[in-house]
Amino acid sequence: MSEPVSEPASEPESEPESAEFAAAAPRIVVYSRAGCHLCEVAEAEVAAIAAQTAVTWVRRDIDGDAHLEAEYAERIPVIVVDGQEHGYFRVDRERLLAALDGRRIY
Repeated sequence: MSEPVSEPASEPESEPESAEFAAAAPRIVVYSRAGCHLCEVAEAEVAAIAAQTAVTWVRRDIDGDAHLEAEYAERIPVIVVDGQEHGYFRVDRERLLAALDGRRIY
């Protein structure tokens, strides 16, 4: 199973500083917190999809970051794809695969 890149809680970068940064940035971010069962399920689903599609993903803990807590606390887990909020609570596999492929499914 694909393991997330560990990162401390922080606000996502607004714009990549270089093409190298953009290439290295994870495609999927899962905003999460410890003890959240839905988060654990979403992380497992994202890990499987990331492994299948060879994309990078990261888990960002919102606890201890006032900005992230204010933004996401009521909706975790929140899934972000390529810097855009994709969804929350549950992972829709087909919709996430479409987003990674550059397509939108509503």
